[in-house]
Amino acid sequence: MDEGDHTPRVLVDDRQSAAVDLEPLLAVARETMTGEGVADAELSLSLVTEDEMADLHERYVGETGPTDVLSFPLGEYDLDEDGVRILGDVVIAPAVATRNNPGDPGSELRLLVVHGILHLLGHDHMQDEARARMWARQERYAGVDIP
Repeated sequence: MDEGDHTPRVLVDDRQSAAVDLEPLLAVARETMTGEGVADAELSLSLVTEDEMADLHERYVGETGPTDVLSFPLGEYDLDEDGVRILGDVVIAPAVATRNNPGDPGSELRLLVVHGILHLLGHDHMQDEARARMWARQERYAGVDIP
């Protein structure tokens, strides 16, 4: 990456069969990364089947069944060969996202991308105050109201 190039990198691995419009997901990922001050970083976005997500959910969280999104952060100083900070992996199950919001699965996927990135950056929603801050960021970047 050049000294003046601060465009976030998003590497996509689509391992499921549902048609997904990637451009809005890439755009919201880059906007979130830039807005959160990590424009010179990289992350991977994996779209997986429900079965793969259920396996990951059980293996890493200890809960059964598929979830919609999981985040796997890397250390703050993990750099790639070009010296770019690698944030980690965001894994989404589009089939679960579609069930969450059958009327607008595209907005649900955008929301999940933002949610996953915010987790990579250390945000959580375990306490009310932290949840309010995280939800405000999600709404701002994804353009989706969260009930």
